[in-house]
Amino acid sequence: MTSLDSAPPRLAPARPGGGRGGRLGERLLHAYTWLILLWLVLPIIVMIVFGFNDRVGKRNNTWNGFTLRWWGELFAIPDLTTALVNSLTIALLSTAVATTLGTLMGLALGRHTFRGRGGVELLMFANIAAPEVVLGASLLSLFITMGVPRGYLTILIAHIMFNISYVAVVVRARLAGFDSSVEEAARDLGAGPFTTFRLVTLPLILPGVLSGALLAFAMSIDEYVITTFNAGSTLTFPLWVFGATRVGVPPQVNVMATIIFVVGVLLALGNALLLRRRQI
Repeated sequence: MTSLDSAPPRLAPARPGGGRGGRLGERLLHAYTWLILLWLVLPIIVMIVFGFNDRVGKRNNTWNGFTLRWWGELFAIPDLTTALVNSLTIALLSTAVATTLGTLMGLALGRHTFRGRGGVELLMFANIAAPEVVLGASLLSLFITMGVPRGYLTILIAHIMFNISYVAVVVRARLAGFDSSVEEAARDLGAGPFTTFRLVTLPLILPGVLSGALLAFAMSIDEYVITTFNAGSTLTFPLWVFGATRVGVPPQVNVMATIIFVVGVLLALGNALLLRRRQI
């Protein structure tokens, strides 16, 4: 018999990236990542800071001191307030319609096989991949051909058109790991199609629906190119800001953009917390 003392020693598994070279490379990678994040966030930080700038003259690009004046005079420019209201209402309405239609499209593509499914998928991804100039020009041609005057309604229709595909893609991805046996169990217990969808299917795909809705809202609130083609005389927040750059952007724009940014971050965090709770 072989004694325990003569057994060959066990070698400890090698640690990935061990040694000074590995630790140095890891630190450099972390530093590079933080620098990239800082570069991406820097314009937002500048925007927020200059919302508190005590502006002198028409230009708001030189720091002159801290003030809360512009937060108290947030709605002092009527045209800017109207443009912000237009952007918010269009974003909310287009998100509601696109989320409803996109969710139904995602369910159809993710769970059913039907004639023309490949064509629908091709059209959906073509809508996402197509340049915004192409979508804006094509919608403009459609409205001119049909004699539809450009304005608030045409902007709303345009935003719904490009948002549907984004919602459908997100919902369909959520259905990739969907367990259909849960629905079958609900139907076996006597639940009808609508009750099964309301009490079983919708709660399970709700994180995907909310993610698609947040994406649609973010795409709509800052859309510029497609809106330019189909706006007519109606101004949205991005259109007004671009026009104001010729004479000087007022600090109220920084304040409004800061509020929109903070609300968007809070909605994203809320959606992330909801996803985490559902996973637990």
